[in-house]
Amino acid sequence: MYQALYRKWRPQTFADVIGQQHITDTLRAQLQSGRLSHAYLFTGTRGTGKTTCAKILARAVNCENPVNGDPCNECAACRGILDGSVLDVTEIDAASNNGVDNIRDLRDETRYTPAQVKKRVFIIDEVHMLSIGAFNALLKTLEEPPEHVLFILATTELHKVPATILSRCQRFDFRRIGAEDIARRLLDVAGGEGIGLTEGAARLIARLADGAMRDALSMLDRAAAAGAVDEQTVTAALGVMGQDDSLRLAGSLKAGDLAAAVGLLDEYYNAGRDLASVYDQMLGLIRDALLVKTSKTDVSALISPAYSVQTLQKLCDGLAASTLIAWSRVIGDALDRMRSAANRRVEAELCAVRLCSLDADSYDTLGGRVEALEEKLKNGVPVQAAQPMPASGTAAGIGDEPPPPDDSDAPDWAGGQEDTRAPEKNEAAAPAAADWPHWPALLEALTGKINTGAHTNLKLSARGIEEDGALVILCEDGITAMLAKAEPTMKVIRAQAAALAGAPVKVKVQEAGDEPVHKKNTAVDELIGRAKAFDIQVKEL
Repeated sequence: MYQALYRKWRPQTFADVIGQQHITDTLRAQLQSGRLSHAYLFTGTRGTGKTTCAKILARAVNCENPVNGDPCNECAACRGILDGSVLDVTEIDAASNNGVDNIRDLRDETRYTPAQVKKRVFIIDEVHMLSIGAFNALLKTLEEPPEHVLFILATTELHKVPATILSRCQRFDFRRIGAEDIARRLLDVAGGEGIGLTEGAARLIARLADGAMRDALSMLDRAAAAGAVDEQTVTAALGVMGQDDSLRLAGSLKAGDLAAAVGLLDEYYNAGRDLASVYDQMLGLIRDALLVKTSKTDVSALISPAYSVQTLQKLCDGLAASTLIAWSRVIGDALDRMRSAANRRVEAELCAVRLCSLDADSYDTLGGRVEALEEKLKNGVPVQAAQPMPASGTAAGIGDEPPPPDDSDAPDWAGGQEDTRAPEKNEAAAPAAADWPHWPALLEALTGKINTGAHTNLKLSARGIEEDGALVILCEDGITAMLAKAEPTMKVIRAQAAALAGAPVKVKVQEAGDEPVHKKNTAVDELIGRAKAFDIQVKEL
């Protein structure tokens, strides 16, 4: 009968346990010196070796021929415990035996001496699931058990264990197993099983296991069903993104290419991948990219083994740290919404829209947005310039182009003919806003004379137009307008504008959308015209 890899390759001695040397060395030293505690508490995340070490300890205390603190696994006691025939070693699942009566039965069993081995060992797994009454029933026995009894408690949620229990046990904290250690172990297991596992696939599984050796072996078991295991096999079997997939999606978001990003999400969705997991992996990539972007020291040991430092540096070119942080916030919010969304795919695509079009509110601070703009400017990322307003002569709905100037039969398109159309009431005039001729020179002159953030925003998000002889700085957003209106900045802008124009220039700052609407009132214009014909002085307000 086939046995799962995580059961078949469960460590049989302390020397076989990986990633927990601080615990195994201590336990072996206690066994060799005979200074064993009466109760142990093993705590840590899933798959880190808590139950495995508990079973090894149970054999080691009863072994007839221990080897440097490890059980020999050859004597009658070791073999009996391994095959479950020794009833003096009992493993209890507290999740399903969590009542007071269960603990009372266990307490009654402690009175009897072991029949086959030296000590009776009670392994209580997931001990945090016991009820308050069950914990209270265990207290006295746990504090002063008979000499022939050893308690080993295991839990993944230490905060749920009462302090009265903690104080009666010798506690050992199991760490997450390092990705490099998991990858090496996977390659060893694959070699013993005759599985063709590539190093890249082992690293990918190790990253996905998140420090749990049991999870890693279970993933290898799934991926090995098709034979040889490489990165493509792992991503197909587990329904996750590979290294290149994550980088492709990040590259599309970096370029602001929404069509490519949504296309990739569609590809992952059709391949059966959970889009929430896709974004969860993106958070891991963003975390590694932030380490590479912001750290001034070598972080190769801290990043995921799935990516190289050079790959992450290439991704970070043109991306500010504040942009990466903004991405993580947008993705985090999307993941929260996806948990309760009726259509997770739509929510995932909306997240891509937000990532490709970050606005000012997406950044933590104004400094973060300025940093992002400066990074774009430094790396030559093209910025969409504001489009000039259409001239009044090209009104919507008139598709005819003027004929060539040498066509003598053509009507006078230059405005010589009077427009006989009756003007509509309160018709809004849309005169073309002429660019201020010295605007590029002004931006150049302001270099180093005003705040760097204000200067960057003016370059990327503002336009200088001329209106009634005044310079109007038309800003695309409120932040740029606020920076431009600051009195020290305005003072320098007025001085430089006057120097370029050769005369004092009135300077105004407007945010896009706040421009005054000039409405044409033909009745008033006609009245003013007649008054002027009779030399009547009219004061216009």
